Amino acid sequence: MTRIILPAALAAVLVGGGFWALSGAGVDTSAREIALPGAASAQDDGGNAEAADVEVQEMTLGAEDAPVEVIEYASFTCPHCASFHETVFDQLKENYIDTGKVSFTYREVYFDKYGMWASLIARCGGDTDRFFGITDMIYSTQDSWVRADGEAGIAEELRKIGRLAGIDNTELESCLTDGDKLRGLVEWYQANAEADDVTATPTFIIDGEKHSNMNYADFSALLDEKLDAAE
Repeated sequence: MTRIILPAALAAVLVGGGFWALSGAGVDTSAREIALPGAASAQDDGGNAEAADVEVQEMTLGAEDAPVEVIEYASFTCPHCASFHETVFDQLKENYIDTGKVSFTYREVYFDKYGMWASLIARCGGDTDRFFGITDMIYSTQDSWVRADGEAGIAEELRKIGRLAGIDNTELESCLTDGDKLRGLVEWYQANAEADDVTATPTFIIDGEKHSNMNYADFSALLDEKLDAAE
């Protein structure tokens, strides 16, 4: 299987048309450094750059037997993804996910190390409800934390989000220095992105069909069409 990777740790990102396009599809995990904040010792694995055997939890809301499945591929540093979660997601959750019509899975896309750090914070809480709660906090404050002063500033702003979500400092540092987990997440992302041909964010896989970013009216119309077909 051919992996989709970038030759550098930071992806080249093109902004336009309501989505972010990937130049490639992620971060090369063959590199020894995977840019954990303030954790030089965790980055140095003695030359063993293979991904660890890490079990990645799918973050899914809604009924398991919902007639329609939606998978969102999104990056925490993508402004169009933040806009979707600010303007569309809550309505989808209220009208389709919470009513048992749609099963909704969120999968992270890694454009850059800051999106990785945000992912580690979001997943630090463990359970699905906390993950989506932290995800909402990350997106609602994206405009400020991504503009913090340097890497240390960005890392600290993300820690603040974790603390607001009830995660203590010890647990936060453990999450942010877990190189094995991060490699496992990136490998998982790369496999999913290749399988679903993800080249931009946000991308939605709706009952196996790929769709680009949509407003609520278009999204709900598509879901209603899928629901009618499933009856």
